Amino acid sequence: MDVGGDHMDSERAKASEEQLIYAKILGVGTWMALGLLVILFIVYITGVLPNVVEFEKLQYYWTLRASEYIKLAGAPTGWEWIKLLNHGDMLNFIGIGLLAGMTIICYLVILPVFVKKKDLPYTIITIVEILVLLLAASGILTAGH
Repeated sequence: MDVGGDHMDSERAKASEEQLIYAKILGVGTWMALGLLVILFIVYITGVLPNVVEFEKLQYYWTLRASEYIKLAGAPTGWEWIKLLNHGDMLNFIGIGLLAGMTIICYLVILPVFVKKKDLPYTIITIVEILVLLLAASGILTAGH
């Protein structure tokens, strides 16, 4: 007898094929992104590449409002960092972008599974989710500018 209510129905406890694929891609991708962040941070702190924002001025810039920092430091906004990947401090955005984009990558990987199963509702939801996330990441929609 299940007095504590901790016993779950064995059918409910099983993950679907899509969930397992999503979890595996998310796990591998997250560890890859974190590893990349460590490597790129080492490139940054060793000074192998020049930086857009000088180390010596960081302490001063941290006290500024974001708009002042961007103006005085010449820091990029939006996707402008891509043009500056020859700078150590901009390389870190690659790992951050990979982490942020993991959901889109996972959805792209499980989309064919839904299509193969002819699961129209989840296929449509997945496509819409991918489009919404890509739109949000594009920077087309901005607030406060």
